[in-house]
Amino acid sequence: MQKRDNNNTRRQFFRSLGGQGPIRRPPWTGDDFTERCVRCSACIDACPEQVLFHGGGGYPEIRFEHEGCSLCRACVDACEEPVFDTRRTAFPWRARIEAHCLALADIHCQSCQDACEWRAIVFSPQLGRPPRPRLNLDACTGCGACQTQCPNNAITMTSEETAHAE
Repeated sequence: MQKRDNNNTRRQFFRSLGGQGPIRRPPWTGDDFTERCVRCSACIDACPEQVLFHGGGGYPEIRFEHEGCSLCRACVDACEEPVFDTRRTAFPWRARIEAHCLALADIHCQSCQDACEWRAIVFSPQLGRPPRPRLNLDACTGCGACQTQCPNNAITMTSEETAHAE
């Protein structure tokens, strides 16, 4: 087991050198994902949003390139292994609105609010300027819907610990 942990740490180190972010796994999975997953692709095939992909070593990864995760549980229902635990939080990350957000530059844009089914991003009216986004981290699921719709790529997903610290 120690060897696998070292391989994952090493893989993440080299990903970061190449400018790639952390490996993101399907919802409701934990640190033991690579120990439990048999790489059968059932969750990937079942995903209606097609946000699950074959990643390193054939393990499923989630990428928010065109869609966010609707948390529909199709991946959970399709998996025959004890990989998913719906009692835990779906994702360990939350949205973060970066400084280059169009609305923060006084350009009218509310794409992220329109995409957020959970109402985690709302725009408060501002006197004499376009509304500005306000992020409710407690309502954010980390589903990535806002990230895919942002025209300026100003939304990133960050770990829950980092998000609450800011």
